[in-house]
Amino acid sequence: MANAKRDENSVPTLIAVLDDDGTTVVPVQVNVTGHVLSVDDNQTGSDLGPNRALRDENFATTIIGVSDVDGVTPVAVYADSDGKLLIDSN
Repeated sequence: MANAKRDENSVPTLIAVLDDDGTTVVPVQVNVTGHVLSVDDNQTGSDLGPNRALRDENFATTIIGVSDVDGVTPVAVYADSDGKLLIDSN
């Protein structure tokens, strides 16, 4: 499990759920030159859960969204082992 890094104001960086197991916390990577998220396009994760935000050892929460089906149900946002968020831009 990776802990979120914190800036000088103690604000935690983004962390997500690993797409391989749905339980491991991984840091989300950002391209330092363009200040944009690193993503793995057209990738999807298996439904490994959780339907709640996980926490690292310092209680920082992983990012979650809401279901595109009902707009209400919390859904974990996955990243791969390189810290790239999984997106499907189709």
